[in-house]
Amino acid sequence: MKTAKFGLIGKNISYSFSKKYFTNKFKDLGLQNYEYDNYDFDTIAALEFFLLKKVKELKGFNITIPYKESVIPLLNSLSKTAKKVGSVNTVKVLQNGQLKGYNTDVYGFKKSVNPLLKKHHKKVLILGTGGASKAVAYVFKKKGLKVKFVSRSKKGKPYLTYNQLTKQIIKKFTIIVNCTPLGTFPDVEKCPNIPYQYITKKHILFDLIYNPSETLFLRKGKNQGAQIQNGSKMLVFQAEKAWKLWNEKS
Repeated sequence: MKTAKFGLIGKNISYSFSKKYFTNKFKDLGLQNYEYDNYDFDTIAALEFFLLKKVKELKGFNITIPYKESVIPLLNSLSKTAKKVGSVNTVKVLQNGQLKGYNTDVYGFKKSVNPLLKKHHKKVLILGTGGASKAVAYVFKKKGLKVKFVSRSKKGKPYLTYNQLTKQIIKKFTIIVNCTPLGTFPDVEKCPNIPYQYITKKHILFDLIYNPSETLFLRKGKNQGAQIQNGSKMLVFQAEKAWKLWNEKS
């Protein structure tokens, strides 16, 4: 029987959640001819070459940092959500060999953040401006919340910079989401440079990082009385959504 291959595409992804998760899933489902591997690429050019030469061997794959946006021109089509978000983290290889991009981060984040939200949560600070941050912003904007991105530099865009985060801003923006890699294992003593002393019990601090389970960012928030949540639930939700998409008939 032909092996059904899936995988994760990214850069420096040996730590990946996805390979272990799907390998265990296939085992639990008794899918002996299914496998999930990591495909690590240093450049977008190397990724493009792989898609041209090898992608037909796969049924579907996930995309992670730093290719969630740069992969889009290499795909044949996008789902409505992926098109609106401008970021892709799941790709299905269609029966004709064409590649369709989806964003299951939106689904995963929405499912994991919804139970935390209360009426006073109206404004959101998103730390980082990469592909994952776009999915997070999309979820909150659909809910009618005001979103502001925080970046190390403005890059000609209406971002806040970290040194602009005043007590007044932190007080108003009671949801703060870390979409940067700061604090990921093994660099566990790093965290985004925000004025944590102004965080209160009215705040939610959500970190997309899942390893470690409690980052320094989350720990500092917890010490101020904030609700905290890491990225582990989001990862499971988005992975299950990807699995469903890969198994739907085209």
